[in-house]
Amino acid sequence: MTSTAYSRIVVAVDGSSTSDLALGEAIRVAGSSGATVLALYVVDNGVMLFDAGYYDPSQIQRAFEESGKRALEAAGKALADAGLAFETKLVMEPAVAGDVAGSLNEAAREWGGDLLVIGTHGRRGVRRLVLGSVAEAVIRQATMPVLLVRGKVSED
Repeated sequence: MTSTAYSRIVVAVDGSSTSDLALGEAIRVAGSSGATVLALYVVDNGVMLFDAGYYDPSQIQRAFEESGKRALEAAGKALADAGLAFETKLVMEPAVAGDVAGSLNEAAREWGGDLLVIGTHGRRGVRRLVLGSVAEAVIRQATMPVLLVRGKVSED
């Protein structure tokens, strides 16, 4: 690689198989350039069900936080196993309420990332024309290069 290789790579993780593919690609790119990787999980606070009758939204918030911690722990293990310098970050108070993509972009920018890696959803038929809504919003709002990693093609 040339001296213009990426040195600070941010990878969005959420514990899904597509996210795992994105993490693998971030590891591959970082391994060839010696980059530091930030594994980033944004807690989605925009899915609170305000019209669902009584429920305790703090339980949903805690579940999302626990899911994020598990996803970051797994990402950290993969990054450590690859011998890479890395950090993990759980964003519990997104920069933009309900906007995971905006919060991903903002956290990546604040960290000084120079590449953002995110997975899409693998789909067939008409659904293949639509990226995952978060991935699509990330590329529309991005202030740095974005590497989209396609998920495995689903049968639906």
